[in-house]
Amino acid sequence: MKLTFLGTGTSQGVPIIGCNCNVCQSTNPKDKRLRTSVLIEINNHTFVIDSGPDFRQQMLREKVQKLDAIIFTHEHKDHTGGLDDVRAFNYIQKKPMEVYCEKRVSDSLKNEYLYVFSESKYPGLPKININIIDENTFKIFDVEIIPIRVMHLKLPILGYKIGNIAYITDANYISEIEKDKIKGVKVLIINALRKEEHISHFTLSEALKLIEEIKPEKAYLTHISHSLGLADEVEKELPKNVFLAYDGLSVDVNTKSKSG
Repeated sequence: MKLTFLGTGTSQGVPIIGCNCNVCQSTNPKDKRLRTSVLIEINNHTFVIDSGPDFRQQMLREKVQKLDAIIFTHEHKDHTGGLDDVRAFNYIQKKPMEVYCEKRVSDSLKNEYLYVFSESKYPGLPKININIIDENTFKIFDVEIIPIRVMHLKLPILGYKIGNIAYITDANYISEIEKDKIKGVKVLIINALRKEEHISHFTLSEALKLIEEIKPEKAYLTHISHSLGLADEVEKELPKNVFLAYDGLSVDVNTKSKSG
């Protein structure tokens, strides 16, 4: 299994339009962050978790030739805004894109992309087949996926455990029952927005506390804002098994990592 970080930034991405801070003006590629998403390659299948506004750019950068499914964590625009671009895969693969999400997220997609789901089908529109999921384990082909219920302020969203990797973004609370699902994973990916307290995201210290509790072999921080600081400087503050994710970073099942 291989996981590639398609994007590791917040809803505005990094750099932020019009911002002159040292992070947004940095020339270090690790400080350039598209909206948060990951690519999963497992058992000859390819999945994406979330397709935000940068989806097209991310697919082109990683030279993705085949995509079997998109799995959504929740309905916010920075996680769903690129869904229209599945049209390219519809054309190549000659079939609808399989989408997995909760009923509430499905309702939001049908409202946001009304033209896709209308009875009147204009030629060339995206073709999407929605599969409703909940907190129960489900399978895509032969791949078992365990949903992890987390809270994004008052919004219940889903993280996912696939094999020995757990992926959680846009969270600021995880119950003890849900923590038990991910204890012992080799790789934990968790959001760490900034150092200062935030209403709906884990801070750096909160993410590190959770990592210490879960005790993965390695942990990667994602959904990072410019407020967290320069990547090279923040890396110096982290425990030896914790890393700042960056766009294009790949992590394989045996936890070795390499730049993508």
